[in-house]
Amino acid sequence: MKGKNRKKWVFGWEILLFAAYLALLSYFLFFADRLERAYAERTYHYNLTLFKEIRRFWVYRETLGLGPVLLNLFGNVAAFLPFGVFLPRLFPKCRSLLLTSMFAFEFSLGVEVMQLLFKVGCFDVDDVFLNTVGGVLGFLIYWMFGRAWRVRPPGGKDGSEESL
Repeated sequence: MKGKNRKKWVFGWEILLFAAYLALLSYFLFFADRLERAYAERTYHYNLTLFKEIRRFWVYRETLGLGPVLLNLFGNVAAFLPFGVFLPRLFPKCRSLLLTSMFAFEFSLGVEVMQLLFKVGCFDVDDVFLNTVGGVLGFLIYWMFGRAWRVRPPGGKDGSEESL
């Protein structure tokens, strides 16, 4: 494949991967009972104090165990890393740290509000913070790889055709 056809093919796969990522993220955020997101009594659960849950998970890390602590603290960050990579890659207007950060924040806030409204999981400002950090880190990964690809010599190391 050459030129425009190759770009269209790659873009198509990127769109498909982004859609699959969003579907998988939605499943884990709203439907995965294994993650104990559905409460039997179906009441409203929320945390509006920044760093309250992060602090709780850190203070009680030995009691809670490594799994839940890693899932809460690093899982929320890792869940939004792809968002921060895909967004600027697919939407050229989002190729700034500020815009990607804002969209990661807004998307995470929207998810948390839906969890509150549908009484699935807990609205947690700490999750919004950690998700936004994940989106920012994803953008930085995108930016670093973008810089590396742009500074590579045009023919690659061996002088052959340009590669992805």
